[in-house]
Amino acid sequence: MAGQVTRAHLDQLNLSTGKKTRLHRLLYGAGPANGTLMILPIDQGLEHGPRDFLDAPESADPAFQFRIALEGRYSAIAVQIGLAEKYYPEYAGKVPLILKLNGKTEIPSDEAPLSPLNATVEDAVRLGADAVGYTLYVGSERQDEDFEQFRTVREDAQRFGMPIVVWSYPRGHAIESKGGKDTIYAVDYAARVAHELGADVIKLNVPKIDPEKLALAPKAYQREWTQDSALRQIVRSAGKSLVIFAGGEKGSREASLTKARLCMEAGGTGLIFGRNVWQQSYAEAMDLTQEIHQLLSKYSG
Repeated sequence: MAGQVTRAHLDQLNLSTGKKTRLHRLLYGAGPANGTLMILPIDQGLEHGPRDFLDAPESADPAFQFRIALEGRYSAIAVQIGLAEKYYPEYAGKVPLILKLNGKTEIPSDEAPLSPLNATVEDAVRLGADAVGYTLYVGSERQDEDFEQFRTVREDAQRFGMPIVVWSYPRGHAIESKGGKDTIYAVDYAARVAHELGADVIKLNVPKIDPEKLALAPKAYQREWTQDSALRQIVRSAGKSLVIFAGGEKGSREASLTKARLCMEAGGTGLIFGRNVWQQSYAEAMDLTQEIHQLLSKYSG
């Protein structure tokens, strides 16, 4: 099932001129600048609230992450519109911007999530962004609303020549009843759905190999999976959409680098590591950043 997976290349994506130009800047003009992506997200303040900053107080100031993105030579920083308008002007032209267009808090139940729009593609153009980000909840009971909302974003992005990065997350009661959001079944389905709906880049979580939970998934997925074969299957399902893998909750440096290597070996285009980078001191964040740069230098494309 694992097999060889070829990493999608920009020239194979059949993008409009505007999308291709902006995505080229992210892949070859910033960050590692070798066809890989290294993105620093700071949308957690909306999604998780201030709790993500309590153990690393200096990270509560968005200027901390913007400084890491600039001095750490990231491909882009991903933020919500409020932070983009208040902090990005100082970094415009120095750090590429991915403007998140939707988001929600973790306060309501996650049984039927929907992430409402709070910004537009036109806002992204005005701010000088090189891409927009959209959170899609695959499997939610409200996914029909989600799909329709995403359609409007996709149409605007096509009109303005703006690449779309889809945060494709399996969520909701139905997903939990089939083994949960971290199974290969759920993440693989999320990859394919984002590809089908028009994502240019897909952000995905790394699946967890848990036979007990996988026993609740559709029969086709009830087979032996390794971390490598699962990641390769996910990249395959994403087709001609670039795949970036998330770091998730903060772990050890060794665990973060191991995860990064596995994702790139499986055909990922890059990484979107947030808490693993900035939930620590600036010096520690920069040390990990340089190690990620060294790893990505091996995957030019």
